[in-house]
Amino acid sequence: MSEQPPEAFHDLTGRDRRSVLDALRQETTGGFLLLVSAAAALLWANLAPQSYQSVVSSTVGPAALNLDLSLGTWAKDGLLAVFFLVVGLELKREFAVGELRNPAEAIVPMLAAVGGMVVPALIYISVNNLMDGGDPAGWAIPSATDIAFALAVLAVIGSALPTALRAFLLTLAVVDDLLAILIIAVVFTDSLDFGALAASFGVIAVYWWLQRVRRGSLWVYVPLWLLAWGFMHSSGVHATIAGVAIGLATRAVPDPGETETPAEHFEHQIRPISAGVAVPLFALFAAGVAVTAQTLTAVVTEPVGIGIVLGLVVGKVIGITGGTVLAVRYTRASLARGLTWADVVAVSSLAGIGFTVSLLITSLAFETDPALEDLGKTAVLVASLTAAVVASVLLLRRNAKYQQLRRQNAGEIPDEVLDDPRYP
Repeated sequence: MSEQPPEAFHDLTGRDRRSVLDALRQETTGGFLLLVSAAAALLWANLAPQSYQSVVSSTVGPAALNLDLSLGTWAKDGLLAVFFLVVGLELKREFAVGELRNPAEAIVPMLAAVGGMVVPALIYISVNNLMDGGDPAGWAIPSATDIAFALAVLAVIGSALPTALRAFLLTLAVVDDLLAILIIAVVFTDSLDFGALAASFGVIAVYWWLQRVRRGSLWVYVPLWLLAWGFMHSSGVHATIAGVAIGLATRAVPDPGETETPAEHFEHQIRPISAGVAVPLFALFAAGVAVTAQTLTAVVTEPVGIGIVLGLVVGKVIGITGGTVLAVRYTRASLARGLTWADVVAVSSLAGIGFTVSLLITSLAFETDPALEDLGKTAVLVASLTAAVVASVLLLRRNAKYQQLRRQNAGEIPDEVLDDPRYP
């Protein structure tokens, strides 16, 4: 299958285009662009709030197709569908040929992911039921992990960390994404048009059949993807689910002699668009909240803010570490070779970065209450920043420890120095 660069990058020379696309496939680049977009959104929303709200609420699209949507909705329903298509392709590869293919190997990160979603949700529900003025509708907000940010932090800090740590985080995040997708599909569907839903899945079935018989090309696939998305949007189910379903319908098991499956090829092609365009633009339109002393105070005094911050910063650590302990203790599974419990705690704190999907769920949970939506988004930003700082400190200590162990193995550091408790 020949590789054609995304249209957005056609104006670059061949060498420059390859460099840009390769950079956009790296976690550090995607995380950096996400951070820049979030910062730009905050600056824009606080320095020129009327301008920001005017742009976000601007309506574009054909009304005849019920697609006359605001730019904010296009970012949430349209651009994130590209991100979730990449997620769906990752899921399919993991289920077909990756770690999730063998339940015995996947049980530890799977139970860790379940714990990392259940405990934050329970913390949020408890806080909002016990405190006056709580709103349990946002229970799913702290359950998500932002894989782009998390892997970016790990890539920057973890030069000496074991590769098993990244594999654990990646598998954990893939399962986390799957559970978040199910929550979005089931919980945030208010009304359902079964005809449109059936039409969407019918189009996806045609795409699946074309994949199965090894027919078609992007000229056929892309119109089918757009049709599936359009019908899904009309059905009442969140339109991003179409992206996941398309990814799962893509063939991921190689034929004899095949060097690249469609799932690998499409992910390779679409990831730069997702990381370089779709997700940063979503952050630009979703992260723009007015940050004042009052809103920051509300994050630590109002039950919605407290529930989100505690859920992401504390609940993720307890849930993921607890799920891992249960998996190791009550099944035949064990920690991956090279991992320690200190590594698990460090990566659990990293999973508290809940930016992209948490912002999406906040918009869905508090869609009819702009004040709570802004509070929820501010809490997500505060919690994600806090989790990133805490995780960075823990991972830096683990990284220093592994660097010392490597030097010890090379005979550079005496054993008595490494045994000193003042060292990590």
